[in-house]
Amino acid sequence: MISTAIRLARVGSGSELAAALLLGLSFPCVMLAAILPNIWLFAAAAAVTYLADTFLHRRGSYLVNRLAKVRAGLSIRFLIRQMLLVLLVARSGLGEDRIFYVTVIAVLMFYGLQAPHGAIVTLLRLRRRLPVVTRNIDLGAIRIPDAPPRKLLNRSAEKMLHLDVFAMVGVIVTLQTRDNIYGFAGLGLSLFLAVGYIAALLPYMRPSRLVPPADKVLVAVDEWLAEYRPTVMLYFSGSKESAYQVNMWLDTMDKMEGRPLIVLRERAIANQLAPTAVPVLCVPGGVHLMNLDLSSVRVALYAANVGKNIHMLRVPTMKHVFIGHGDSDKLASVNPYSKAYDEVWTAGRAGRDRYALADVGVRDEDIVEVGRPQLAPIEKGTGSPKNPVPTVLYAPTWEGWDDNPGNTSLLLAGENIIKRLLNAEQPVRVLYKPHPFTGTRSAKAKAVHARIISLVEKAAAARTTDARWAKEAAGLREGQSAASAELARIQARLNELSGVSEGGRDEAEASRDAKADPARQLELARLRSEWNTAYWRSFPWWEHRVISGAEPRLYDCFNESDAMVSDISSVVSDFIASGKPYAVTDSAELGAEEFKRQNTAVRAAVILSNSAEELGQLLAAVADPSADRLADDRHELKRYLLGPDEPTSIEQFNAAARALAVKSEARNVGVEERLAEPADAPAPDDSVPAEPRAEEGLETSKDARTEPENNDLDSPVRG
Repeated sequence: MISTAIRLARVGSGSELAAALLLGLSFPCVMLAAILPNIWLFAAAAAVTYLADTFLHRRGSYLVNRLAKVRAGLSIRFLIRQMLLVLLVARSGLGEDRIFYVTVIAVLMFYGLQAPHGAIVTLLRLRRRLPVVTRNIDLGAIRIPDAPPRKLLNRSAEKMLHLDVFAMVGVIVTLQTRDNIYGFAGLGLSLFLAVGYIAALLPYMRPSRLVPPADKVLVAVDEWLAEYRPTVMLYFSGSKESAYQVNMWLDTMDKMEGRPLIVLRERAIANQLAPTAVPVLCVPGGVHLMNLDLSSVRVALYAANVGKNIHMLRVPTMKHVFIGHGDSDKLASVNPYSKAYDEVWTAGRAGRDRYALADVGVRDEDIVEVGRPQLAPIEKGTGSPKNPVPTVLYAPTWEGWDDNPGNTSLLLAGENIIKRLLNAEQPVRVLYKPHPFTGTRSAKAKAVHARIISLVEKAAAARTTDARWAKEAAGLREGQSAASAELARIQARLNELSGVSEGGRDEAEASRDAKADPARQLELARLRSEWNTAYWRSFPWWEHRVISGAEPRLYDCFNESDAMVSDISSVVSDFIASGKPYAVTDSAELGAEEFKRQNTAVRAAVILSNSAEELGQLLAAVADPSADRLADDRHELKRYLLGPDEPTSIEQFNAAARALAVKSEARNVGVEERLAEPADAPAPDDSVPAEPRAEEGLETSKDARTEPENNDLDSPVRG
């Protein structure tokens, strides 16, 4: 019943629900106390409203934010409480006393001060917001001053309104003691602090403390672009939950030839972008984007099919490539929207065949097989478990945009999979890493997800007292404590390097200070590796684990696991790179043969029904390599899905970019020549295309970025 109430109230926990109920019930109590009058009931009920309001705002509760939609927003709640205080004074027999008139005047003045305070805070936030957000880009051409202290702007309206607590306490004490001095003191202190808050903000309104106007910032960005002259660009737009789709390409962009650039469209994505040495330019405004000088870019890469892609697809001077954010047999992998791009890059032959079978208008000659450069961190399996207790990863995909039972195994099979793994005859360790979107659309998926977490955590707690590992637990305890301490130390340093600990910096300061630092980038890479090692050492190798959030990364979980259970998604294709056994759930109950026919990536998998009774085959293959009958099939499937091991995927990727850059340059040169011809000149013979010069396209090696004539920005930016 409580869980239903939590869901209906759109709150995140029972404590939030309790606070919301207290807030709703206490205001009528305040009103009743003012009418009776009852000073102590008024004081108690008012205190509850203050505490409940503060708690809900600190939690960022959805419910309390919705109150503004029904004309019960933050300012109205405080005003009502203040007006009820005036009513209490009048009902207490002091309606003709000076304290009554002073209270009325002070309350009106206090409420009137909210307008200039809100206007100043709003203007400061607007004038501190740049039209772009940058990383690894030197904006030294414009002056960006330090931001106002965070304590002045963070939750400013709530802080300003809560200054009335002194007036509230003072007047209540006056009503109890009949001594006006307490009321005058409280009312005066509230007004004094409110005026002081406004005065503290005013110095930051000076022109010298504000960031330059948008046109000057955009001019500085264009000057940087003219000097850096990017040649290849990763373009991305999406919701804040989709940041992983661009983060998976950061390492690849860092290894690309030429001068790479990452262009984002949402500030939320920029805030969640993982550390990178590549210049990053976030341009939320479509007009601003279309006015930027990106004429040097020859190849634009797209990781998602979204509406805002059209803002870049309209540019004819560059070639456009869909690279996606995963390789799977889902329908999204053969979206007809892909026809909008000049080329579609797939990992291996399987991607090409998918488009041919789907017949969505993507021509075979426009498809290029480039491998999956992101898979380089995935370690190859050795054929035997890493630890005495094998580890099995359950990584289901999310529920999708519709209720197709084939979208995810979570709904129909998730609990069966987890229960069979937890109760396996030969014990295994379970790692549960759900998709970031899990439960965002379907309440049923969210509920199953919560039950699976409960099952895993309960089993993990039971294993802490399991006598089978008591001796090992005692031996590992000291090492785990050291690993936990190391983990905290590394995380603190990572936060420092990533700017997380610098909570006072705003967007403008972050863009100003986020300059390229090769040494910092190397340290970040080293620390992330050390963090991953310490994480897995911080708990026993037999302990079940729920892994949510960005860290540890999915590929780190691959490397720690000996087998995986998943759904039709790019997760399966990526795991195949490890060569380890895996199982995929036929949630739509197509039958094993039809399921394999429709989904290439499962042809070397153990096929599970929704009961998950076939899991024994997977566990047998993990425990005994001689029982692994699908090992050869996985090897062949890996080549078909992901391409050959040689040349490396990043070499294939760069070669495809070079070839497309040559085509882009040839097109641009041809257009310029035709425009330069006299109006009465005969039409050109396009039957034999001119052979473009390779050096006019993308540079053929990373060394090209350090040639003297291009070295001004390349070296510090790219390291």
